[in-house]
Amino acid sequence: MDTGMVRKIDDLGRIVVPAETRRLFNIREGDELSIAVEHGAIVIRKLEATCTFCGSTKEVSSYKGKGVCTRCQKELVNR
Repeated sequence: MDTGMVRKIDDLGRIVVPAETRRLFNIREGDELSIAVEHGAIVIRKLEATCTFCGSTKEVSSYKGKGVCTRCQKELVNR
């Protein structure tokens, strides 16, 4: 996927993710991005909160540094 956007790296090694790209991927200030090398390319992905127990990415909140979805929260409370 080539969007035709070019950005320069600053003297601290930073790049700016264009506003259009941030809107497209719903990236907001404070979001975490994963940076990896895959098949010789640099890949940047937005990290999504994931439930530690079931792997869901819907309605996940943090508890003691772990992600827990509302369904699993209810199951834990009812134990």
